[in-house]
Amino acid sequence: MVDTRCSRLSASEPQIDFCTLGMFIIDEIEFEAPAPPVKDIIGGAGAYAALGARLVAGKEYSNSVGWIVDCGSDFPEAIKETLLTWDTHCIFREDPNRLSTRGWNGYGPNEKRYFKYLTPKLRLDQNSLTRSLLMSNTFHMVCSPLRCCELVQGILERRADVLRRLDFKSSRTIARPIFVWEPVPDRCCEEELQNLYKAIRYVDVVSPNENELARFFGKTTWENRNGEDREMAEAIVRMGIGPSGDGTLVIRAGKDGCYTFSRHGVLHLPAFKFVDVVDPTGAGNTFLGALAQGLMSHGRTPFNIIHEMLGGSKAWQDIQNKWGDEGKLPAALICAIVAASFAIEQIGMPKISLPADGLEYWNGSHYTDRLLLYKEQFMDMYDTVSER
Repeated sequence: MVDTRCSRLSASEPQIDFCTLGMFIIDEIEFEAPAPPVKDIIGGAGAYAALGARLVAGKEYSNSVGWIVDCGSDFPEAIKETLLTWDTHCIFREDPNRLSTRGWNGYGPNEKRYFKYLTPKLRLDQNSLTRSLLMSNTFHMVCSPLRCCELVQGILERRADVLRRLDFKSSRTIARPIFVWEPVPDRCCEEELQNLYKAIRYVDVVSPNENELARFFGKTTWENRNGEDREMAEAIVRMGIGPSGDGTLVIRAGKDGCYTFSRHGVLHLPAFKFVDVVDPTGAGNTFLGALAQGLMSHGRTPFNIIHEMLGGSKAWQDIQNKWGDEGKLPAALICAIVAASFAIEQIGMPKISLPADGLEYWNGSHYTDRLLLYKEQFMDMYDTVSER
């Protein structure tokens, strides 16, 4: 995977590194008694993925984060004001003839979660994208396997059509974008396994969580230490991820971090441990938005910090050598793990602030400070456990 690409068609157009096709949803959350319900919470896979990308992009590259928010007649002005503080390339599509997409989230015993739409949903596809978004360097999708194939094909066809109509000529080549696919949970089942194998050839990164992966193979849980479970992951890699078959499976495992499988090997990275978990909703979406943006961040502040703080680690050097491409994927995974920590500290989104020191804070913390904190966890793991 390379991040030294540029898909901007002209100097007047913004350079978009990340675009999500996930939806924006206004959430209503009902907890077990006696906790009161909360309403008008920013949610949806698109919002959380944009958050992750925005954290990694930082203030300097915030406008490279592209996404779409559909605003119905009931869209709260306070939510729009909050989103504007992120300073992203956000397209607000206003339609007074419909209601905003709203969802109800209920929590039962043992934190079991229930979800239903309160208003009709409005999905995004390739035809929803502006020209700038269409030329993004990366795309994040949350959908079924067959819809994944349709979206990738549709995006590539529309991009080719734009270039053809512009009679685009340049000394540089417009590279194929990176596609990061998150299988939608309710289509993670044995009946979809063959479609999964078809869809992975269209994308560069496929990322179910551990339970979603298990359900594709008729099980309920997945554990890395279980040989049969590891075989599931290795089977997906053998089938070939991406057009060249050298893509990546990233299994999101909550408190256990993530397990990454590819033809380069297997890499386990722990979850960020220095925060209290209030609500894990959206952590996976945040992780994947950050991962996609991270793959475009070589030479930028987050990558420089990671390579500087781990530069003296033999384990890190070995990982870079094993995974190649100057360790871009492992570094992007660290970016993603740290970004996810901001999503779980509260209900809804973290609060951004820009005090007089000129730095950017989320919930009072600087993103790059948490990257530095992660060094301790990395060193603790790899002082005692070799990469497997």
